[in-house]
Amino acid sequence: MWSGPRNLSTAMMYAFGNRPDCEAWDEPFYAAYLVESGADHPMREACIAAQPSDPAEVVKQIARPEKPLQYLKLMTHHMLPGFPLDWARDCVNVHLIRHPARVIASYGKKRDTITMDDIGFADVDRVFSALPGPIIDSADVRDDPEGILKILCKTIGLEFDPVMLTWEAGPKPFDGAWAPHWYDAVHRSTGFAGSEGPLPEVAPEHRSLLEEALPIYDALHAQRLRP
Repeated sequence: MWSGPRNLSTAMMYAFGNRPDCEAWDEPFYAAYLVESGADHPMREACIAAQPSDPAEVVKQIARPEKPLQYLKLMTHHMLPGFPLDWARDCVNVHLIRHPARVIASYGKKRDTITMDDIGFADVDRVFSALPGPIIDSADVRDDPEGILKILCKTIGLEFDPVMLTWEAGPKPFDGAWAPHWYDAVHRSTGFAGSEGPLPEVAPEHRSLLEEALPIYDALHAQRLRP
């Protein structure tokens, strides 16, 4: 499951991770991305210590799943130039998108500065071009979780399991080391939140990000799976 940050990606991971036949892995390339990019993210050192920082080693670990179904929560901007993507051609690649105004507003609650690299829309487009597959929009998931998950499961040849709709509140054993900083809201949840309200107002200093990201989002949104 490929997405940018703040795209409902953790809730989707919880949905699949709640299946007894599924092994969930939270952002396996995050440490490799931090080391290679030098990005100064919250809990940077803890994140690097918790995962392999060599992308080739990450690929080796991905190739050794412990359950019949493996769910990889993957951030497109973590896949820097030179990081391998060929391994994913043998996977089912699903792309999760969210309106950039909502992404910018959500990301801005956690960090003071935001760049196009942070919200990852160009990378979403790049990865989709390299690894095409079904697209789902987080707004559709929140409007009708059961309907969208049933359609997604049917599209990718997977039997839908109702346990995907709810989970226990609190941290999960497969959460990444960065969960204490980013996952407070989803840790309080026991399922998908309801429909979102009107689009948030984007601050003037972030309008250029919105203008750059919106055409990418619109093109992908037009191709999404629909209820």
